[in-house]
Amino acid sequence: MADVFTKAKRSEVMSRIRSRGNKDTELTLAKLLRQHCIAGWRRNQPVFGKPDFIFPKFRLAVFVDGCFWHGCPKHATKPKSNRAYWRRKFEGNRSRDKKTTAKLRREGWNVIRIWEHSLHQPERTLARIQRALEAPID
Repeated sequence: MADVFTKAKRSEVMSRIRSRGNKDTELTLAKLLRQHCIAGWRRNQPVFGKPDFIFPKFRLAVFVDGCFWHGCPKHATKPKSNRAYWRRKFEGNRSRDKKTTAKLRREGWNVIRIWEHSLHQPERTLARIQRALEAPID
């Protein structure tokens, strides 16, 4: 099915959508961090790439990537209409994620990317974060 808007109109409509990410996944991780007394994290900080959480003292940036938007190899679904658009969109998101991770690492940050579905296994997710917090800081 073709888009009902012109390319310019669709761009205008999409540009008006404002969000700070997937609130449910971010709030789920925040709840887990609080429940397990993991402190020192901040949200919505002015750090390149807009990590969902940072631990400034440890220079740890944590991103919670949604399975749909970031193309999870296990759970991503592919829309049936406008396939070329969505393929480019998902490829662009993955490319941006790689560039963001690389830039943050060059700047001395440790970066963890957590898939949305990993939040259903909180022990493993929290263990990854704990290991990163215990790693020596350069």
